[in-house]
Amino acid sequence: MTGRIRITQIKSTIGRPAKHGRIIRSLGLRKMNHMVEHNADPVILGQVKKVSHLVKVEEV
Repeated sequence: MTGRIRITQIKSTIGRPAKHGRIIRSLGLRKMNHMVEHNADPVILGQVKKVSHLVKVEEV
């Protein structure tokens, strides 16, 4: 993936490990169905991979 990606939180962090909540916050997501855009660099892609079960990712 290159360019920009749109990340949407589709599941709650309640009941998940605290680390997952910190990753979601560091991506800039605040609540359910919140959407942010980021450059698709290795740092962001690594974070998305860790919480892939909580987010939806699409190329912009």
